[in-house]
Amino acid sequence: MEESVRPSSTVNGTPQHIDLQSIPLPPQRGAGDAAAVDTTSARPPYAAWESRYRAWVIGSDVFTAFVLIVMSAFLIDRSDPHDMHALGTAAAFLFGLSVCRAWSPRVLGEGAEEYRTLGRGLVATAVLVALGGLLFGALAVQPWVFIVVPMISVFMFLQRYALRQVLHRRRRLGECLLPVLAAGSPDTVADLIARTKADPHVGWRVEAVCTYSGAGAERGSGEVEGVPIVGKLDDLAGHVRRGGYRVVAVTADQHWNPKRLQRLAWDLEGTSAEMVVAPMLMEVAGPRLNVSGVLGMPLLRVTAPMFTGGRRLVKEALDRFGSALLLTLFSPLLLAIAVAIKLDDHGPVIYRQRRVGRDGHTFTMLKFRTMVTNADKLKQELQSDNEGAGPLFKMRKDPRVTRVGGLLRRYSLDELPQLLNVVSGRMSLVGPRPPLPEETAKYAPDARRRLLVKPGLTGLWQVSGRSDLSWAESIRLDLRYVEDWSLALDLVILWKTFRAVVQGRGAY
Repeated sequence: MEESVRPSSTVNGTPQHIDLQSIPLPPQRGAGDAAAVDTTSARPPYAAWESRYRAWVIGSDVFTAFVLIVMSAFLIDRSDPHDMHALGTAAAFLFGLSVCRAWSPRVLGEGAEEYRTLGRGLVATAVLVALGGLLFGALAVQPWVFIVVPMISVFMFLQRYALRQVLHRRRRLGECLLPVLAAGSPDTVADLIARTKADPHVGWRVEAVCTYSGAGAERGSGEVEGVPIVGKLDDLAGHVRRGGYRVVAVTADQHWNPKRLQRLAWDLEGTSAEMVVAPMLMEVAGPRLNVSGVLGMPLLRVTAPMFTGGRRLVKEALDRFGSALLLTLFSPLLLAIAVAIKLDDHGPVIYRQRRVGRDGHTFTMLKFRTMVTNADKLKQELQSDNEGAGPLFKMRKDPRVTRVGGLLRRYSLDELPQLLNVVSGRMSLVGPRPPLPEETAKYAPDARRRLLVKPGLTGLWQVSGRSDLSWAESIRLDLRYVEDWSLALDLVILWKTFRAVVQGRGAY
């Protein structure tokens, strides 16, 4: 979800240019810059780029809704744009998005949460329009509920996406980042710093560190992964007030206990900083985590992962329908690929291989053949050149790959026959990578949790780097999917897969 600096969208033929490059932004400071840990003057609560980005979001949302509502009033009601339907829809739109916090600075640019709040706001808009029609006797609201509001939703999601690409691009250039003060043990802080550097689109930059252990904490000097240590954990609130940090990231350390964390939260009141505490269950997130009060104590509830139930039935139905639809749409392409493979070396078109599915049951996975016909026999001779992670066998320049096969692999077209596995119910559109039987024989107990769900045509491993990932990272991402699965996550992965395939990233 990245790229263009000048994205544009079109509403009924009217181009809307969105150019955040024209907005002047304050200079950004590097993590190692002395100015980044200046403790003499606090920064403003919100940087200029945050306010202007929010203004762009609100302005584009309102403009899109206004244009579509006005045009719909003329096309549907054959009247002026001031009729009751148009005014009611506009009021419902403003109220629904405001109440659902779709314009809150806390969610703008914040991963899937921004899209979830926007979706809730638009659903609330449709409900309000329908209820308003019943309440005021305007019964001809069906086109507004089932056509106008969904149309507004489509354009609004596209505009939010376009703005996010601009924001992500600027963040990769080191701009539009939130200053973070990390507090915890040197090891956990170092892990946090590494993650923020690897994923700059998240928008965090760790500019200073407070830690309880080490000589650097006593002197207020030293570094962790190139980020300066400014003091001890006991002095954290004072550094936040003087430095004007936007995020205080609390990582694991034996210093922390409930009383100290509560005191820190109190001390940060009235500052610009948001306190973020990393839980012990680092790979559990999203809908499985809920905070509730029991016996006067705040408790973090972790619900069990969903392997059955209504949502899984919905996923199953979407898998079957979606794969059948894709097979129909891609049928000319499938035929062309089959002919190209046959003409290339006159060998079989389909490659069949035993893979391990849900609960350890094996099935035959179908793919377009991309290697010579005796590829499995040649594999033993190439073991010394293996570049794959863990039990995987991979080579960037595998001599067994045919000419047509190289092109198919680059754009993952060889995976298309797996849609037949999805239609038959053996695989899912999204899930962990389907492993070989010899791979599962070497699985550690944690890796075997990948088999609790159906393997997928795509998954987190693919959209996060595909063949370039280490074995440990592949396992971590697959387990994260198993633990935190949701329909929204599936949709995000499918969209990112499309982008990764088009760009040919990480495939060989």
